Amino acid sequence: MNKIKLLTNGLIKENPVLVLVLGTCPALAVTTSVFNALGMGLATTFVLLMSNMLISMLKNVIPDKVRIPSFILVIATFVSIVDLVIQGFIPALSASLGIFIPLIVVNCIVLGRAEAFASKNSVFDSILDGIGMGIGFTFAISIIAFFRELLGSGAIFSHKIIPFDGILVFVLAPGAFIVYGFTIAAVKWLQKS
Repeated sequence: MNKIKLLTNGLIKENPVLVLVLGTCPALAVTTSVFNALGMGLATTFVLLMSNMLISMLKNVIPDKVRIPSFILVIATFVSIVDLVIQGFIPALSASLGIFIPLIVVNCIVLGRAEAFASKNSVFDSILDGIGMGIGFTFAISIIAFFRELLGSGAIFSHKIIPFDGILVFVLAPGAFIVYGFTIAAVKWLQKS
């Protein structure tokens, strides 16, 4: 498979959030601010990259009967690392994301890429896939967060952009679904044109 295609597949064509509709829970829950979305996206990208790489290295050693539990153990290891690093160096982000960092362990994107791609491809291809899917995930939730934060509070990164206080619904759960739906519709429209 073309190496550039592997890296860019996750951006639009196979975007995990906007096309495959995986990882919807964090896409809706942590996108109240762009800061949260970037933190969650980078954490997930790290876990995707490292777990894809290690699973691809160990694919011939892991017995089929314990394949999924082994994948979850590998993923949980990297999630624990990223969770401790965020708690130690960015406590505000850790407090803001709360339980959603540990929940990366059961995120369908991470486990799905381990099962569907890393366990069947080379280490280098798995690294490219992890980076591409991670960037695609980060891009998608950052777009959702941008519009939710802008419309909900009138600010981005706490800098006032528009002169009104914002529309409360966009900070709440219904606003997440509204922005998510419009973002998916925009991606579908772009893919058709």
